[in-house]
Amino acid sequence: MAKVFIYPGTSLILSDLVSRFGHRPLGSALSVREKVQTAGLDSPPLQITPEDPKKGLRFAAVEVPSGVRGRMSLHGPQIEEAEAGIIILDADLAFGCMGCARTNELVRFLLHQRDIPILELTYPRSDEEGIRFVAAIRDFLSALAGGAAA
Repeated sequence: MAKVFIYPGTSLILSDLVSRFGHRPLGSALSVREKVQTAGLDSPPLQITPEDPKKGLRFAAVEVPSGVRGRMSLHGPQIEEAEAGIIILDADLAFGCMGCARTNELVRFLLHQRDIPILELTYPRSDEEGIRFVAAIRDFLSALAGGAAA
């Protein structure tokens, strides 16, 4: 079982596919869920602790927009933990919010710096592209497990 960083991290489709193939998805939706369900979080609706911005500074300089640092406080630790990654380019908003463009660039850069297996796909715009999209993800995840595609 590999820990697979998914981006956009709010994509339930990617999270479900990764889980179905026996791997552990890492995404921002899962991080936020842990934060919301943790007892003692006393700053809703912000859902952050005073330590979170400090975590973001580890991955993004103080000069970058605060939204990038905030997102990186979630993404950064997961990127470090990831053993593989799936990145969807030009995703539809319903597929998962991508946040700001600078965060997208930084996430892709940091993932590629890790030298781990990464699958980058463009969001499908037709049924045929959708079939190839899911098949590519299936093949990638099966290869991570050391098996052939089903």
